[in-house]
Amino acid sequence: MSEVTDIEKKQQLAASDQSFWANVKKQFKKNRVAVFALKFIVLLVAIAIFADFFANDKPLIAKYKGNTYFPLLRSYAVDLGLAEWQYDLQNVEWKNLEYDWVVFPLIPYVPKNIDSDNAQSVSPFGEQSIKSTRWRHWLGTDELGHDVLSGMIHGTRIALFVGLVSMSIASLIGILLGSIAGYFGDDRLRISRGRLILNVVFFMAALFYGFGSRSYILSDAIAISFGKFFWEFLISMIIIIATMFTANFLARITKLVPFLAVKIKIPIDIVISRLIEIMVSIPTLFLIISVVAIAKPSIFIVMIIIGLTGWTGIARFIRAELLKVRNLEFIEAANALGYSEKRIVFKHAIPNALSPVLIAIAFGIASAILTEATLSFLGIGVPAESLTWGSLLSASRQNTGAWWLAVFPGLAIFVTVTVYNLVGEGLTDALDPRQKK
Repeated sequence: MSEVTDIEKKQQLAASDQSFWANVKKQFKKNRVAVFALKFIVLLVAIAIFADFFANDKPLIAKYKGNTYFPLLRSYAVDLGLAEWQYDLQNVEWKNLEYDWVVFPLIPYVPKNIDSDNAQSVSPFGEQSIKSTRWRHWLGTDELGHDVLSGMIHGTRIALFVGLVSMSIASLIGILLGSIAGYFGDDRLRISRGRLILNVVFFMAALFYGFGSRSYILSDAIAISFGKFFWEFLISMIIIIATMFTANFLARITKLVPFLAVKIKIPIDIVISRLIEIMVSIPTLFLIISVVAIAKPSIFIVMIIIGLTGWTGIARFIRAELLKVRNLEFIEAANALGYSEKRIVFKHAIPNALSPVLIAIAFGIASAILTEATLSFLGIGVPAESLTWGSLLSASRQNTGAWWLAVFPGLAIFVTVTVYNLVGEGLTDALDPRQKK
């Protein structure tokens, strides 16, 4: 009889959860502005993902000297270190080759291309020195001859990449720390002395061997390619995870020592709350400026710093939700059934407290994009060769007559930040418990 009751409770909980999210989806769809903003974000994501196929100096497909090549796809394999260029295609000017036939992307330029014939900020409506309309700079060029439209397209990738990656880091940290603080409070978390000592010592060792001793390897990997950096970063994470796993495995042995086996109360809520207050007091912009003053400029450093400093709002939201959720009946039922604390937190508590986090993430992405644009505008944190919306906007200061360098990047920044804020406001309204109908 009790088993049937437990099954019925689980079914009722699942039905109520589906009903909640169905109601959220229904309320969100009523906000036409938010729905349009969400569709626009999908369009931006598509442009960011396929930026290389929209704007690139390498052909999509070409027949050269009787052989068929896919240079653009080949470049991905080369960047990842999985292949090398064919002998006939090493160190070539792609637009000057005599092809049997060729298909170029819509915009046959990448941001780093310099068109010396159209330097000195050529207007999109002015006369351009080009072989044919196929090679026209549709949004003009900057002082050095970079194609503005290509920079705008690839700048979309950088802007969204910064927003999504930095907020992914912030979400991971914020959800983890906020849920621990909210669920355990100051009196629920008890850890043996041995486990606590080992985790603290091994965590410091993990950071040193994972990032400290490999800092030069990671910085060199960033300069080579993103694929190389991702692989080296993955190795660092494996080192950290393996080190912490070792610490918790050895903690089992400490149970044999009575003094180390004693469990002590950890006031985790106070510790994390004070940590949040410390992080809030650190200005992100000045922290990035301080870091890049002693480190090589890198977009990855910018993303990591934004992520490491932008988790506080998410942590506060989920902590407040967990303080309510932990006293609800289904959590008490899970405790009564003997479920582990880990399962209760990650499978039952956190999924039912994520609603306000989605709002914070939407606004956080907009804030991260604006921060990156600000840094690019100031010429800080982003490599000089990277053409971003902020760097294009900054170029307009040197030539006030080049209106297109101010209008197009400025409009892109404004629209992107606005649509993310509109989605955040739409989620706020949809998740409002007063919106029942």
